[in-house]
Amino acid sequence: MKTALITGGTKGIGKAVAQRFLEEGYEVILNYWHDEDSALATQNEFNELDYCPVLMRADVSDEVQVKEMFAEIFRIFGGLDVLVNNAGISKVNVIQDTTLADWEEVNGVNLRGVFLCSREAVRSMISHGRGAIVNIASVWGEVGASCEVAYSATKGGVIAFTKALAKELAPSHITVNCISPGVIDTEMNGNLSAEEMEELINQIPLGRLGNGEDVASAVLFAAESSYMTGEVISIGGGFAK
Repeated sequence: MKTALITGGTKGIGKAVAQRFLEEGYEVILNYWHDEDSALATQNEFNELDYCPVLMRADVSDEVQVKEMFAEIFRIFGGLDVLVNNAGISKVNVIQDTTLADWEEVNGVNLRGVFLCSREAVRSMISHGRGAIVNIASVWGEVGASCEVAYSATKGGVIAFTKALAKELAPSHITVNCISPGVIDTEMNGNLSAEEMEELINQIPLGRLGNGEDVASAVLFAAESSYMTGEVISIGGGFAK
């Protein structure tokens, strides 16, 4: 049975991705950090559907915690087939009000976390001669977002990271691809007013927000495609095209 680790896997897009992989018969590890109550609720929800995901708490921006998490995964499962780098945070501020601490925190989770988790996953994947890494970026990493400079910069970095690592790992039969969601109906967009949300929807040719399932389908496709690597797949309903 294949194994998949989804970072930030207990809410929003990560939760939808986890459910899709569980439905496909994967052993799923759900990483989380702050909200243990929500993580346990998600695990219980999946248990009621007769799925048994494993919860692992770790701050993906912390090298020691990431190494410990992967050591535990390798101890339990003997390796890892798919890594989905989904964990992400945002800070909404004009640049003059963005502190260095804000910048470092966003970079730590969104970009350093992708590097740390990918580095540990690759150690196992190379030895097994297979594997897939799927990174979750954002449309803002492609076109930029006003008042989200730090977030946009990190997601643009994830896109570049994906393209570079794909070339590096292709000889080892490991694929690396990137999913770039547009405006998705998750808690991360909870800071938007009804008027702001309506304005965004009016810019989406398909006329609706995306949902977690839209993204999850693309993640599964990327994880299971053996001849696609280094690609950025936009899931945005035609937004910003």
